Amino acid sequence: MQFIDRVKISVKAGDGGDGKSSFRREKYVPKGGPNGGDGGRGADIVFEVDRNLNTLLNFKYKRTFKGERGGHGDVKNQVGRSAEPLVIKVPAGTLIKDQATGKILADLTVEGQREVIARGGRGGRGNTRFKSASRRAPTFAEYGEPGESRDLQLELKLLADVGLIGYPSVGKSSLIAAVSDARPEIADYHFTTLTPVLGVVRTGYESSFVIADIPGLIEGAADGVGLGHDFLRHVERTRLLLHIVDASGLEGRDPVEDYHKINGELRRYSEALTDRTQILVANKIDLPTAADHLPALERLAADEGIKFFAISAATHEGLDGLMKYVGHWLEENPAEIVSAVEGVKVFDLDGGDDDVDEILIERDDAGDFVVRNKNLEKIVAMTNFNNDEGLRRFQYIWRMKDVDRQLRERGIKEGMTVHIGAMEFEWRE
Repeated sequence: MQFIDRVKISVKAGDGGDGKSSFRREKYVPKGGPNGGDGGRGADIVFEVDRNLNTLLNFKYKRTFKGERGGHGDVKNQVGRSAEPLVIKVPAGTLIKDQATGKILADLTVEGQREVIARGGRGGRGNTRFKSASRRAPTFAEYGEPGESRDLQLELKLLADVGLIGYPSVGKSSLIAAVSDARPEIADYHFTTLTPVLGVVRTGYESSFVIADIPGLIEGAADGVGLGHDFLRHVERTRLLLHIVDASGLEGRDPVEDYHKINGELRRYSEALTDRTQILVANKIDLPTAADHLPALERLAADEGIKFFAISAATHEGLDGLMKYVGHWLEENPAEIVSAVEGVKVFDLDGGDDDVDEILIERDDAGDFVVRNKNLEKIVAMTNFNNDEGLRRFQYIWRMKDVDRQLRERGIKEGMTVHIGAMEFEWRE
């Protein structure tokens, strides 16, 4: 199965249903009052963690998602049906970002976790809702509010208990193949592993843990060199790191120097990674040259204050002891979800502390005036300008917002064009 861990998609929540404009028409009731019902709410776009998924492959073939519209209101004050949420399933460890701003909207890490990413529009109000002492027979109703639209970037950061780190060709793929059912490609050249591989290690009848073989690091990875950030973002989720070095040194590499270089890249990418518990694992001890490097590696582990194991993934020497220790460490250190960004769990869809009443007036390339205000733009979308009462209501709100004065201060003249939302009109005093 192809592993995909980063995709771009677009979502559009459902529009609200239109409100109804109608009046009672019973026999012997010549002046029946308004009885138009409200429209139903549009479908929210909801992301949900599904334990059966471990890749974003499904989004390679479907990148646009649109929620259902709410039902329209009807006579006799009947309210339109609200649409069911559109639920999009993703694997645990999925980070959802806004493409335009890069803002993190949600960090989905727990089985069954659900987050609303785009809200459905509310239903338009029927003409019954506008009845008052001074307006006995309102003829206008609202259109449904448009649902939110978002362009998103999904990033998968693996949720593994244990991550294998180290230079290419130190034997990480061989190790995970030896201790789990995972079957990564294994060869003698660098970067055999181009995508992360997950394996389940069973330490007892009912106990196991997940181990991740992640593409190897090189110098400059923190700057994105090589597989760079594609590797490092997966490391952020792991609870324990097995730092694998090639004890044989057959390629002319110094395993002690490799250890320091890899940790230097981790430190440059995220200081938090340097606090993650590591175990130093010297692999390939079945080769004769390994004996020359083992004493230095043992001293390194002692100086760093970390546990040291010498193994051979090829002959399985030392693997049982290593896996038992890892299983015991995980039991002694209960799982805590490591958030991709400190403190991020849920988000504010409305844009944080921005003042929703602030009116921004700009000039476009054609010299037209563009009025930006969330509330006004919603009212424009929900107003039936073909209805005289609806038009007068909008004009009243426009005056109450004092938009005329602000346009004059910006230098608007008779006959100039004003845009707000999807509507444009010619300015007249």
